Amino acid sequence: MDHGVSVDPIEGLGDVRKTVNHVAKGGADAILVHAGLAKTVDTPELGLILHLSGATRLTNDPNWKTQVCTVKEAVRLGADATSVHINVGSEHEHDMLDNFSRILDECDDYSMPLLAMMYPRGPKIRDEHSYEVVSHAARLGFELGADIVQTNYTGDVESFRNVVNSVRVPVVVAGGPKVDNVSECLRTVYESIKAGAAGVSIGRNVFQHQDPTIMTRALAEIVHNEVSPADVHSTLGEKIEDFLRT
Repeated sequence: MDHGVSVDPIEGLGDVRKTVNHVAKGGADAILVHAGLAKTVDTPELGLILHLSGATRLTNDPNWKTQVCTVKEAVRLGADATSVHINVGSEHEHDMLDNFSRILDECDDYSMPLLAMMYPRGPKIRDEHSYEVVSHAARLGFELGADIVQTNYTGDVESFRNVVNSVRVPVVVAGGPKVDNVSECLRTVYESIKAGAAGVSIGRNVFQHQDPTIMTRALAEIVHNEVSPADVHSTLGEKIEDFLRT
């Protein structure tokens, strides 16, 4: 739920406390937010991941993420982990990697886990989901010391399994833009878990859905119980059938 910084308070994040309650009821494990939201939401049933990177779409280079919060602040706020965003291939990749190294050092001082969002984005990147660039980005995060690596799904189980097998820390799959068909999102999640991903980080496809609680529950069933998308409706009851048709 970091979109208010990069984009604006988009649909679903106007009343963040309401949205947090919805996903908590649906069985989410954690939320990822910036410091301001962390100070205003109540997360007793959820893990808290504090995002330390930021840039707005209004700048000339929105892919140039800078550090906007400290690990010390994450400790003050009771965060369970921190996260940083690195666009691998960006013209300012070196600046983001420099920030990453300093944040990682501070995380180690506090025994704070660090999630690295490793996305292939830059002038030489033609396809942000291709195996070659996703594999490189994920491996980079692992080799530099991230405790969890978040990256894009490559589009098929076999190639993404190779990504996961080259990274000896948990790999989390990013949700990406809002999709028109919910089944497409559920299929991506199912295939990611089948390939060995430890979990998913879904934003817009959860909080912008008409029923974020049901969407969260569907994802939790797939991630934690390996329920196939075809079987989700029988697990969650009749309400999910209408939901899957949206």
